[in-house]
Amino acid sequence: MGIAKKFRQTFSTVPILGWFLGILTAVLIEYFWGYDYISYYLGLPKIPVLFGALIMLKQPLMIPGALAYDLVVYVIPVLAVAKLTSFITNPGAALLEKLPLWLSAVIHLACFYAILHLWAGINDYRILVVKLTLVSIILTVSVNVINGYQGEFSCSHPGFMALGAYVSSILTLMLFTNDKIFGTALLPPALGPYLFPLVLLAGGAAAAIGSLAVAIPSFRTRGDYLAIISLAFMFIVKSAVENLHVIGGARGMGGQPDLAPLPVIFIWTMLCIWIIHNFVTSVLGKALNTVRDDEAAAESMTVKTRKTKMTAFMFGAFWAGIAGGLFAHVLTYINPGMFSINRLAEILAMVYFGGLNSIVGSIVGAVSINVLGEALRPLELFKWIIIPLILIFVMIFRPYGLISFTEINAKKLLQAKKHKSQQGVSP
Repeated sequence: MGIAKKFRQTFSTVPILGWFLGILTAVLIEYFWGYDYISYYLGLPKIPVLFGALIMLKQPLMIPGALAYDLVVYVIPVLAVAKLTSFITNPGAALLEKLPLWLSAVIHLACFYAILHLWAGINDYRILVVKLTLVSIILTVSVNVINGYQGEFSCSHPGFMALGAYVSSILTLMLFTNDKIFGTALLPPALGPYLFPLVLLAGGAAAAIGSLAVAIPSFRTRGDYLAIISLAFMFIVKSAVENLHVIGGARGMGGQPDLAPLPVIFIWTMLCIWIIHNFVTSVLGKALNTVRDDEAAAESMTVKTRKTKMTAFMFGAFWAGIAGGLFAHVLTYINPGMFSINRLAEILAMVYFGGLNSIVGSIVGAVSINVLGEALRPLELFKWIIIPLILIFVMIFRPYGLISFTEINAKKLLQAKKHKSQQGVSP
């Protein structure tokens, strides 16, 4: 406890720009010297892709080398640079505070993306992991609108994701690809990247319209009917696409153009977080919380409870459809098995692990479960024993998740850090 307190005191004055500078230094060290020098002299066959977790599990004899690699490349440079440059980054953060909040946030996000792009670009595996993690963030944040802020228990997100994935895939194959099923492309392939946002919106709209099949009957009732109807909807969608041979049936649909590079997915993820944050903090979001806490009281306060719930449900389904479209064009292949009960379990694990009623918790849950799942991949079957055990312990000791009921405070996050003595408070 004493060490943790001393660590917090030492680095409490480092602003987020300082941490960005430290992480950038670590990534540059890995980029230029990770393979030829550091990993070579530590006896590692290559640069560790996920901080050495895969190497340590596959080859236990490499554990000392992998830990030393993390220490030399990541831990020491990040902490040292962040602390040593705080006298530069604090004035820089203070200058950014004078800018409009949105502009300061965009500058910080651009710095973060530059670091993420450089780190992921070291190998293709990292790029794939980052892309799928960003898609998972969209899914987790969107399901938190329903299961967290709305207080219902929906199991239909894989179905919404499938609708978005198949609709967007059909459109891109018809418009921009010479496909054996849909024939010659209707538009020049060069227009694909420019029209792709419209294709994603069409997939999201299809998911939102499809959600009415769940919302209309379930919100006329009370209790656990939504969970039952939404679970049935997921199986109906999966069975439907399995038996539609025109879109590949059980074999799936492939050949989607690669229209989802990392910058595109990053922008959509940031848009999703920003829009959903504005939604849950708006008047409609506050009404949704009131309906969740006491529906009868909300009705007595003239809140249109059924309309509020249906709007939130369609809103969450829309973003699940967007995530499905991005997912389909990241893998350039989809099949009905990708949207089964296993996908549902993964989505629910991320949202409940991170925390309900919290966008921050959703991000933490999505990143944690995705990275943990990839890190434990060498364990094969044991991976699906370890992850559920971790979830059980979290549910026992943190029933609402790791970070719950916490909203994003961009102004506080981006402000310059000052020592207590500088603020007129005795240390």
